[in-house]
Amino acid sequence: MKIGILGPGNIAEKMAYTINHMKDAQCYAVASRDLERAKAFAEKFDIPKAYGSYEELAKDPDVELIYIAVPHSHHYMYMKMCLEHGKPVLCEKAFTANAAQAKEILELSKEKGVFVGEAIWTRYMPSRKIIDDAIAAGKIGEVNFVTANLGYNIQHVRRLTDPELAGGALLDVGIYPLSFIAMILGDEVASVTSSCVKTETGVDAQNAIVLTYKNGKMAIAHSGMLGPTEQFGIVYGSKGYLVAENINNVDRVC
Repeated sequence: MKIGILGPGNIAEKMAYTINHMKDAQCYAVASRDLERAKAFAEKFDIPKAYGSYEELAKDPDVELIYIAVPHSHHYMYMKMCLEHGKPVLCEKAFTANAAQAKEILELSKEKGVFVGEAIWTRYMPSRKIIDDAIAAGKIGEVNFVTANLGYNIQHVRRLTDPELAGGALLDVGIYPLSFIAMILGDEVASVTSSCVKTETGVDAQNAIVLTYKNGKMAIAHSGMLGPTEQFGIVYGSKGYLVAENINNVDRVC
């Protein structure tokens, strides 16, 4: 598969490196608003084509999938552009800046019959199966509650505090706790209660979310940019509990 990269940033470098080590995929093209930057990225990762605009990439007839790695404030507009050109999309988290944008993108994907997905890597790691298998085997009994958190001292990073870039802890690190919870409890949420503390620029510096599910199960998610947390995902059952350490890149399950 010939893959095009839209936005040659740090995360895109990791993706390009990974694709170059895959047998059934090729880093075929890269696009930036700065052609020289695109060319430098293409040379570094041995990519055949470099474009100085994102639309050029979307119009390339040979590109079979586009990976979007720009700030999440721009995910909606570029996913929409790619889908309009009939290009399947794998978009970095957070998928969009809000629910209305996500709904529109998913409806457009269905209308066009073109794939769109979020690049949330934790769903595809070996740890995911380890956790699912342990729960399915009844090792902790019937699951009734989940907690998950992720926090770093990253308040100095401009894109996290800039509302124009859809900044805030929730859309940056908060995606991981919510995704962890969803992988355990699903999406049949009956009610949501939340609170946050905002930065001077108006985005959330830290937040806490309580989810109540239709089947009576509950979860609490916390994320922040003010300091480090233990970064645990804990699944509580009728017989015990399971701890997944470092939830955005689980390295130990106990």
